[in-house]
Amino acid sequence: MKPCIPAMRTAALATALAASLCTGALQAQTAAPTNPYLTNVPNITLPNVPAYLGLIGSIATFKPSVAAKPYSMAPSLPREQKVALMQAMMALMPSMGIRDAMSFMSTKYKAKDGLTFNDVVQSMELRANTLNFKKVGHSPMWKDIQVVLGDMDAPRMEVFHYCDIAAGREVLKAAPESIAYLPCRIAIMEDANKAIWVITLDWDLAWLDTVQGKMGVNSELAKYAKDINEKMDNIMRAAANGDL
Repeated sequence: MKPCIPAMRTAALATALAASLCTGALQAQTAAPTNPYLTNVPNITLPNVPAYLGLIGSIATFKPSVAAKPYSMAPSLPREQKVALMQAMMALMPSMGIRDAMSFMSTKYKAKDGLTFNDVVQSMELRANTLNFKKVGHSPMWKDIQVVLGDMDAPRMEVFHYCDIAAGREVLKAAPESIAYLPCRIAIMEDANKAIWVITLDWDLAWLDTVQGKMGVNSELAKYAKDINEKMDNIMRAAANGDL
């Protein structure tokens, strides 16, 4: 999180943003006929201006917590504040459905044609063992869907849990709330078209390169995060390719 922005700079930024958005709105009203080469591009709507400016104000006054010692929990944010911040952030995004949002936050690879579900699982587990990535859990969701809900048409889907205990320790020392995201999970799922996919959360921290101070992520933690991301990607690609 960037340091607090001085009030005058914030006001100037807000004014400039409002002016640019208003200009964009006026231009949109007098826009030329639709470009035939863009007919298949989803409609992009202007962000909600009040929410956008509200987000800038929130960022300008938000003070990131600093851990007094390892494993220190940060103060809980009031629910209303979290909702307001998330709604303002959503105003920055183009129009997208829940499917697009979930896809945006995940990394996924389609398995090669001809591979069976068991082939993909076997390749994943072999590569994980090679990289000393410990399997600590397995959730065969599709079986529960069939047994509990009686839905025999549900495709096969299973979630595998992996852990690098040294990396996990460093993450928890810096932000113990991250335990909610641990251990790392890789899902294998058959879709409606019988294609098999290997999916996980997008753990790439490259976006932090644009953040001043990198949100408090020190070099040691960044090294572990990079290592985990590379191992996860290695395992997923091996699974999707059916490597042995």
